[in-house]
Amino acid sequence: MPELPEVEALAAYLRERAVGHTADRLEVVAISALKTYDPPPSAVAGLELTDAGRHGKFLDVTFGGELHLVVHLARAGWLHYRDAFPAATPLKPGKGPIAVRVRLDDGSGFDLTEAGTKKSLAAYLVRDPAEVPGVSRLGPDALAVDLETFTARITSRRGQIKGVLTDQEILAGIGNAYSDEILHVARLSPFALTNKLSEEQISRLFEAMRSVETDAVTRSVGQRAAELKGEKRSGFRVHARTGLPCPVCGDTVREVSFADTSLQYCPTCQTGGKPLADRRLSRIVR
Repeated sequence: MPELPEVEALAAYLRERAVGHTADRLEVVAISALKTYDPPPSAVAGLELTDAGRHGKFLDVTFGGELHLVVHLARAGWLHYRDAFPAATPLKPGKGPIAVRVRLDDGSGFDLTEAGTKKSLAAYLVRDPAEVPGVSRLGPDALAVDLETFTARITSRRGQIKGVLTDQEILAGIGNAYSDEILHVARLSPFALTNKLSEEQISRLFEAMRSVETDAVTRSVGQRAAELKGEKRSGFRVHARTGLPCPVCGDTVREVSFADTSLQYCPTCQTGGKPLADRRLSRIVR
């Protein structure tokens, strides 16, 4: 799933490549992807693409300074920029991975795509991003909070730190991948309870969050959209590295699997050398 660094990089790429161009049209290929009906997609035609930004993990593309195409890419969504499209034959709904296509006046534009059969990508054409339910519920951005706010947000909900850290109503922008990285840098178990964290541990977690996310943004911004996924994977220490040596201590990176996701961690760095049991099979070792 694209997280804060990748969405920030996609927005930066659109600001560099697309801002200043006029929209020719917005084509909705996957009807279920567009969650709004007013204003209609045709309202974008003739408007200048004036900005691109993000709200947590939501991408926000602004047309004419008045309409916002807000997109949550979900787990398998992505943005593909095209310098030129094939012949202007209308795309057939339900065919292929393309959910939404934006054509610009110079013949370029971008596709919002989603791989796989489970379709969760969501696009909203609104006059105010706050009209999008997921945006209106977001907590403060992970890169905008200070230590005091971070502490208040993290301790406002009792639970395992992995789940609290990825709760978008607590902090916006952190997902499964970078939470693994943050917890590894902070030397904390993903199942540590927020109400039992010391001030020193919370401070360490805050610094880890800032360093991991800032480093990822620095590495990602300036990359072409097609290169971002590879850049993301290249920087991981533990996430998606099950069975490989931890780059800090050399211990084997372990995994805990859930119904539809998993987490990775280093026992030596994070859990005092104790492997965490798979939640599906036995109780968790904290």
